[in-house]
Amino acid sequence: MSEDDQRVPVTILTGFLGSGKTTLLNHILTAAHGKKLAVIENEFGDVGIDDALLAKNAKMQADEEIIEMMNGCICCTVRQDLIVVLNKLSKRIKSGKLKLDGILIETTGMADPAPVAQTFYVDDDVKSFARLDGIVTLIDAKHIEQHLDEEKPEGSENEAVEQVAFADRMLLNKIDLVSEEDLVRVEARLKGINKFAPIQRCQQSNVSAESVLDIRGFDLKRVLDMDPEFLTSDGDHSHDSTVSSLSILQEGEVDLDLVQAWVGDLLQNKGADIYRMKGVLAIAESDKKFVYQAVHMIFDGNFDEEWAPDEERNSKLVFIGKNLDKDELKAKFESCRFEKDTREKKIKNLRFGVGQVVECRTGDGWQKGKVIKLLYRDQGMPPGMVAPYQVLLDDGKLIFAPEDRDELVRQA
Repeated sequence: MSEDDQRVPVTILTGFLGSGKTTLLNHILTAAHGKKLAVIENEFGDVGIDDALLAKNAKMQADEEIIEMMNGCICCTVRQDLIVVLNKLSKRIKSGKLKLDGILIETTGMADPAPVAQTFYVDDDVKSFARLDGIVTLIDAKHIEQHLDEEKPEGSENEAVEQVAFADRMLLNKIDLVSEEDLVRVEARLKGINKFAPIQRCQQSNVSAESVLDIRGFDLKRVLDMDPEFLTSDGDHSHDSTVSSLSILQEGEVDLDLVQAWVGDLLQNKGADIYRMKGVLAIAESDKKFVYQAVHMIFDGNFDEEWAPDEERNSKLVFIGKNLDKDELKAKFESCRFEKDTREKKIKNLRFGVGQVVECRTGDGWQKGKVIKLLYRDQGMPPGMVAPYQVLLDDGKLIFAPEDRDELVRQA
């Protein structure tokens, strides 16, 4: 590949579910690199979560375009769509309507990067317009070993192994979740699969744009040595049939306490089989969207941007995992819905009523007081939080009990 190659460089961003690909894209979208980029995003489900999060940062940068390809894996069912998208970009560039410094393709975590890379060599129109610059693989330091070791049904490939094998650069992410000893072991394992790709450690996918863009890392000769059928195969391959996705779009608001209890139980009992879980939730008593993601038993969520005044409040969830009980997941989330009688049901389950004398655990120890309000909320409380009790202490102070537990509030 010559240095004066004028074709648009393309970076394929891959990595198993939950490795941090979308977080990395958001870093690049908000970085001051001065490049005009097109981002092609693929989700393994029919409800998009990441597209809205990326679009927010694309608006901030004002120099990127987000193109989403949903409901299928980019390495198989929507691969032809990728060719169509790339050819549309090519026509816009040739007409002078668009200038691009690079294209980023974020694959679904279930994708084998090889058939995607193959696109840039077997389709003549794509080959004349774009060059494959590199395959960058995000690695989840905490969970990669279990995915590399996972036994697949006969005829199905291990996507995590393929993603490491075809990498031109590996970003070993989430290093704060494991020990140095773990990192050394993981790096040795990765080098055993792919000794050519440099490994860069990172947290929160925080690396410079230069670590990802225009790295000139893809080496066709090395790939052909590893996979002689790379340019001649038709790209057919099979995924593990026990792995599937579920998308839920539910109108209305949900109750924060009910959601937390459901998610806690789900991750504790089924976390090993949940490769990825993410969503945007409409929580009752909150003007902000609750955005969350989970990988196996690790959950991270926070209240993000506010709902627009005319925006319809609904919840979007995506699950990707093994042996998903889709009916049960839908039913359990449906039971978290905030209904007209939700308050009444919660009040019936409280241990104390208005007027009862209780003892509350405070910074000054246990103090007596009287319950004066049930399901109390004020503007100073976190979004979505409703305290079971507001209590007037004997010394005249007003406090609230954050949870209805003996460790915090008990009968006097």
